[in-house]
Amino acid sequence: MKAPIGIIDDHPAVMLGVASILNAQDDLMVTATATTVAELLALDQRVDGILLDLALDDGSTPEANLRALADLRVPVLVYTSGDRPDLIREAARAGAVGMVRKSEFPTAIVEAVRAMLRGEVAASADWAAAIDVDPDFVDVHLSPREAEVLGHYASGETAERVAALLFISRETVLDHIRRIRIKYADANRPARTKIDLHRRALEDGLIPAGHDPGA
Repeated sequence: MKAPIGIIDDHPAVMLGVASILNAQDDLMVTATATTVAELLALDQRVDGILLDLALDDGSTPEANLRALADLRVPVLVYTSGDRPDLIREAARAGAVGMVRKSEFPTAIVEAVRAMLRGEVAASADWAAAIDVDPDFVDVHLSPREAEVLGHYASGETAERVAALLFISRETVLDHIRRIRIKYADANRPARTKIDLHRRALEDGLIPAGHDPGA
């Protein structure tokens, strides 16, 4: 069964090209296309993931667009043709699961979409470079997805509940948590228990100060 994908892009030729690439795959199918977020939402079409142009001509921002798409509860992968590290960081902070360049080879675009659907971070070199210099990401260099998992898990959610919230498997959540613990240990900030993870998430601003994990 093919996974339904939505594309938001105000450049028709680019949209058609990317749609053709994805539709040629055995496991993917573009079922919704739009030039703005509002237009896609109005279609009321089920999708398992969305490709979002990083800079739309309607003047919208990545943060506003990702916030508007949040109710769909599906992963969003941004793609771009230009160098805008500021917009990449904004998209990462707003919950995008990664970035791919429009100029990438078709195989790279397809793999980024598949990574998005697996609940993984689709990290390009541009994405990694932009996040690496962003002071809003912690010094242990958590990926956006790892920060999201930690935020939920350290807030008191179970691995099963985090999996349901993020539409990934319990095993994937546990893999993320294992990697998070390794990264904190490597930074000489061990987080062996869930309480330790709660403290680290508080220290790094991933959950609000004064939050009670048992609440």
